[in-house]
Amino acid sequence: MASFPVELLFGLYLGVLTGIVPALVSWAFGFIFKYVTGVTVPAFGVVVLAVAIAGVNGGLLALNDPTFTQSANQVRLTVAVIVVLMISLYAHNAGDRMGAEFPRKLSLRKLTERTLSTDVIELAGGRGQVRVTVSGEVGDMEGYPPVPTELRRELHEWSAAFPADVPVAELETRVADRLRTEFDLADVAVTLDERARATVSAAPPLGGLSKRISPGKRAVSVRGLLPTGTARGDEVSIVTPGRTYRGSVVSLRSDRSHDAAGGGGTPIDPGATPGAAVPTSAPTLPVADGGDGRLTVAVDAAGTESLLAASVDRLLVRSRGTRREYELLSLLRQAGDRVRKVTVGDDGPLAGRTIGAASVRDTYGVTVLAVRHEGSWRFAPRGSQSVAVGDELFAVGKPDALATFREAVA
Repeated sequence: MASFPVELLFGLYLGVLTGIVPALVSWAFGFIFKYVTGVTVPAFGVVVLAVAIAGVNGGLLALNDPTFTQSANQVRLTVAVIVVLMISLYAHNAGDRMGAEFPRKLSLRKLTERTLSTDVIELAGGRGQVRVTVSGEVGDMEGYPPVPTELRRELHEWSAAFPADVPVAELETRVADRLRTEFDLADVAVTLDERARATVSAAPPLGGLSKRISPGKRAVSVRGLLPTGTARGDEVSIVTPGRTYRGSVVSLRSDRSHDAAGGGGTPIDPGATPGAAVPTSAPTLPVADGGDGRLTVAVDAAGTESLLAASVDRLLVRSRGTRREYELLSLLRQAGDRVRKVTVGDDGPLAGRTIGAASVRDTYGVTVLAVRHEGSWRFAPRGSQSVAVGDELFAVGKPDALATFREAVA
């Protein structure tokens, strides 16, 4: 029999060598049991399992076996058993802790979901945001005319800030919607990398001004002093000597930006045919920076002739009141809730069922605010509201619950 220190070292070596497999089994057992049932496996059961796997006959009873306690290798085997137990208990505790913290809903989509680099996230107003820029050349989309050079340059120089707490796929959708709205693009595709650099393919506007004018309206171009901050979609009053006209802004051009760009474009004839498109020799702005300029306004068709024949004294931007929906969204966000739009898929639990039958609130922890069914929106739908494939839903709830709901429904 070797000396006690040597026997101790032999025991440690044998315990580590023998305890690897029991430790892995204990970790897996603790993790799976905690993840599936939410209950921690008793440490005694882990000890018995580990020692049994290590090959000691009779589990813990082997420690009282005379052939074990009175053998020449008693110290070595005792140390080895203790090491196996310690490793197995530690592995079980680690597996139990991971099982408690691991997300309950796991899919291949979540495992492969792209994320943004933390280096590009900025803090603004207590929230994280990321500034998206366009990287490389703006590509053309198949089936559409090529993007004009000037529009391609504007797209390449474009940048905007977006919330950083959304998945990259949703951020790509938001960027595409923003570009489509600001530049009136027929179509656009956006791909983001981890540095928030966007690869953009775009299709130029096809319908021009006429697509932005509602039925019963006509577009009239007038000249005047544009209030700073006027933007497309604002409601304005056009004051003439004999009458005041009301309409909505469909496009605008500031002489200040025109001069800064080196323009000298063809002036617009005030007597032009109603509905005629505005020449694009000067840059079109999403927001006016003040000063003289031209404004294209959609007004009632009955008033276009008299407006074209009159001189404009001044332009007034009308208030549309406080946007209460923003206050509601702000309160929801402060409470930790979010609002998401979801499209019902073929194999989803809502397809062909009612909201009540699917137990949306009890099952997913979200509330459906609106449903677009058979082409019309239903707000605050009841439980008897039917939902079909292709319907769109707006749901409110916690981010994790909304993600689970979106994945299941879509």
